Amino acid sequence: MKISDWLDEKEAENIDVSQMTLPTNMAYDEDPDETIFFKEENPCGLFCTENHPFATVERFGHWYFARGQDKKAGIHSSEMMWRLFTKDKNIALQTAKAHIE
Repeated sequence: MKISDWLDEKEAENIDVSQMTLPTNMAYDEDPDETIFFKEENPCGLFCTENHPFATVERFGHWYFARGQDKKAGIHSSEMMWRLFTKDKNIALQTAKAHIE
C-alpha cells in the first residue's frame, strides 16, 4: 500500500493524520515522488557525522510530508524532532522554513 493511500484511509476514518507516525515497513519501502525542500544547518563541514538541524518537505502522491529537527535544538542535538502531513504544499513549506530559520 502506498503512503498516500494509507493516509487517505486514516483520514476517512476521521483520524488526525497531521502528526501520524508511519508504520516502519511503509516508511522504508517507498521513496517520495518528489523532494520539494531541503535545508541543513551544518557549520561543522561535510565530514561531520553528528546530528544537525534540518528541514525537508517530500511529496507522496497528493500528500506533503514536512519533517526535521528544529534549529533551536542546536548543533549535535537529537531533540526537538518534528513532522507534519498535509495536503497543502504551502503549509508544508512554511512549516519547514519556520523550523530551520
